[in-house]
Amino acid sequence: MILLTVLFLCIFSTYSASVKGHTTGPRINNDKLYKFTYSTEVLIDRIKGLPEDSAGYRISSGVDVNLVWRNPNNDDDQLIRIMIKDVKIENVNERPAAKNIFKGKHSENIIGKEYLSALQRPVVLQWTRGKVKNFYSYKNEPAVIQNLKRGLASLFQIQLHSGAAREVDVSGKCNVTYHARESQVTKIKALGTCEIKKTGFTSHNELLDVSTKVTSATIYVLEDSFIKSVRAEENHVLSLNFRQTTNAKIVSKQKLELKSMEAGPRVIAGKQVASVINTLDSNYIAVPLVAEPVKTECKNCPSISEHWQAIRKQLEPENLSKAEATRSFLSFIQNLREATKEEILQILRSERNEVLPQLVDAVTSAQTPASLEAMLEFLDFKNGSSSVLQERFLYACGFASHPNELLLKSLINRLQGQIGNSEIRETVTIIIGALVKKLCDKGGCKLPAVVRAKQLILGGLDRAKKEDDVKMYLLAMKNALLPEAIPLLLKYAEAGEGPISNLAATALQRYGISFITSEVKETMNRIYHQNHKIYEKTLRTTAAAIIFSNNPSYMEVKNLLLSIGELPLEMNKYMLSLVQDILHFEMPASKMIRKVLKDMVVHNYDRFSKTGSSSAYSGYVTRGPDASSTYSLDILYSGSGILRSSNMNILLFNKNARLHASQVVIEAQGLESIIAASADEGEENLESFAGMSAILLDVQLRPVTFFQGYGDLMSKMFSATGDPMNVVKGLILLTDYSQVIQLQSGLKASAEFQGGLAIDISGGMEFSLWYRESKTSVKNRGAMVVVGNIFVDSFFVKAGMETSFETEATLNFISTVQFSEYPFLVCMQMDKIESPFRQYVTKYESLPSGKRYTSRKGKVKLLAGSEYPLHQENSNMCRKVFSTQSDSSDSWF
Repeated sequence: MILLTVLFLCIFSTYSASVKGHTTGPRINNDKLYKFTYSTEVLIDRIKGLPEDSAGYRISSGVDVNLVWRNPNNDDDQLIRIMIKDVKIENVNERPAAKNIFKGKHSENIIGKEYLSALQRPVVLQWTRGKVKNFYSYKNEPAVIQNLKRGLASLFQIQLHSGAAREVDVSGKCNVTYHARESQVTKIKALGTCEIKKTGFTSHNELLDVSTKVTSATIYVLEDSFIKSVRAEENHVLSLNFRQTTNAKIVSKQKLELKSMEAGPRVIAGKQVASVINTLDSNYIAVPLVAEPVKTECKNCPSISEHWQAIRKQLEPENLSKAEATRSFLSFIQNLREATKEEILQILRSERNEVLPQLVDAVTSAQTPASLEAMLEFLDFKNGSSSVLQERFLYACGFASHPNELLLKSLINRLQGQIGNSEIRETVTIIIGALVKKLCDKGGCKLPAVVRAKQLILGGLDRAKKEDDVKMYLLAMKNALLPEAIPLLLKYAEAGEGPISNLAATALQRYGISFITSEVKETMNRIYHQNHKIYEKTLRTTAAAIIFSNNPSYMEVKNLLLSIGELPLEMNKYMLSLVQDILHFEMPASKMIRKVLKDMVVHNYDRFSKTGSSSAYSGYVTRGPDASSTYSLDILYSGSGILRSSNMNILLFNKNARLHASQVVIEAQGLESIIAASADEGEENLESFAGMSAILLDVQLRPVTFFQGYGDLMSKMFSATGDPMNVVKGLILLTDYSQVIQLQSGLKASAEFQGGLAIDISGGMEFSLWYRESKTSVKNRGAMVVVGNIFVDSFFVKAGMETSFETEATLNFISTVQFSEYPFLVCMQMDKIESPFRQYVTKYESLPSGKRYTSRKGKVKLLAGSEYPLHQENSNMCRKVFSTQSDSSDSWF
């Protein structure tokens, strides 16, 4: 960092446009041998780590440089020979002997005789006005050795006057800026502009991804028309977007210093470069200066079957809420990405039922062609009895961190084939919608498979006759969020019936503000104010939420507020609570609401003193500099005191991105007859129904039905066990980042960040006619692990750091309603159970011989449990509910 400070001082104190006395390029003297010392080092640590605590190593050597040929027609066109000698590998910082893996090791023992010999074979540069025009080396040299030579040769890429250029070196074709003054030249390379073949992938959602910052600077000092010294430094900083204390820093340095000059070999006479090169050594060939890919092979790694047997127990159902299960899931994915289709199929076919779902999660999350082919061959979609595995596969596809066209195409083909289970057919369609959204977000909206999927969803909805089919395509649209689907959604929201209208409206609610046009808001206003027909309360409140969330006008807000007092009792209370929540939480609409409330016709006691139990409340789960999360709870009751809808949301966001982490909606209707109560206006003929719908990580899942129809309701009531119904359960790959970083020294760094989540969301609804009480519950359990592994592997030395954190958490939401009298008593509780938080940093250096140095540090703390605050009215009601329960427990029966 001191070097970079010096560089920028140099930039702003530039005295002249070129190095004094030079207007062309550097030149090397005839018949002279220039003897340099050269070193390249790499350090890996956390951003705030101390250099002496970093993992890494240094390669140092002597370097001999001499002139081979000079163009007789152009003194600035030269061939120079560069040879590395006396190679050493050592620690960057001094270490005790017990922690020094290089102690007592000669270079040949570490690098190997063949690699060392290749490293010390000379290369030749055609050097024209300071630019490396051609790089000559030997064919079939090991890529890692050739790249180290390229890293050294790239230091000779220089110009002596200030200005910008597009330049090729080991890093690729990059934008560089030169600043020249006196006998010094400073080069700033914009690493982000370098064109080089890249491998790897990033996470779909920016919030779950990794951000990088890169800098590169080189200082040249010249003397007598030639290079006296070069110092180069580049920094790569990586940090997890939602938790930037999980980070890493890679520092790569090069230093070349002239130590002496002596008599050298005579130059070769000739006019053509090709003939001179052939005279020098006929085995020389011109090779690109840009680094070539290096294939890494894992030595002493377990086979895929051995790895599975080692972690299998951690992935049994009873262990899924533990962090160790998620950590095992992540490590297994890494191994699966190297496995063949046959190896994967062998494990799938040999496994028993209890861990098969978790194995399916892992194989699908690997997201390789081999893993996809294995899953499609293993699962028989014609067989309706294996729906659990099929659904786990489909949800893992929906949560894919970097989906591709092949995955979408495969699901479309399955949908158009035979599927033995109607629920699986529905899930395939819904997940196709999720994949369309993800691919469009990455600029793939015109891919053939995406175009085909959009036609399938839009055309399917247009042709659908059965109510279940309409719902299926609406759910797919709720995931796809296609702009061209908005007119269809408006049609179904306004003209549809019951659940279909509400589903279309909730799909519209997920669109960004730029898509909510005046036409959309006009339709929502007509629905809310019932201009053409009577609508259900759930649809009207969704319409109101869409209006409030999308830059409402003065008159829109005024009309919404004026309606309070004219609505059904519980809807009055809900709308009042919604307005108060917007004001309390300072949402964007709060400014317009405050402006409207200055009108005393709107803002009066009668309107704002409505009683009831429905409510809307938002609050913060966490607030931090990197990311924050909020929760919201919306509860709407019927006039008879029975739950109509319960909507719990958790959102994650930072200044650049947003993620709908989870939504659990419990809906009920048509239950008034069982307590001899009257239904609200517009809801007299609704069929008895209760069910749950969930969104997880921005993906709408297939809804779950508790009961449908009066007969089913009675059957479930008398056979109910009180056990919650599972909504979603499994292992999810959250963060998936893998990049190979080409360092200008020629070494390659690998950066991998993976985050996994073991999740179990369940919900239930209990109903007691005897006690005239209902209870809804949503339980969210999860274990989250994030692991970052950053390393430099040169085949003969590997150094790196693993940084990780893990936590296990449970979030419960319970709503209790006692409807023995009106106004009925409602108590909502949302609490987080005490949970552990563990953080580890491991740094390591190792040799192929097995000699290894490891440093491991960790922090463990217990995060206190808490009950999240809701409004004061809820607290008062809970006291009454628990007081009533306490009294009844002591009474005779």
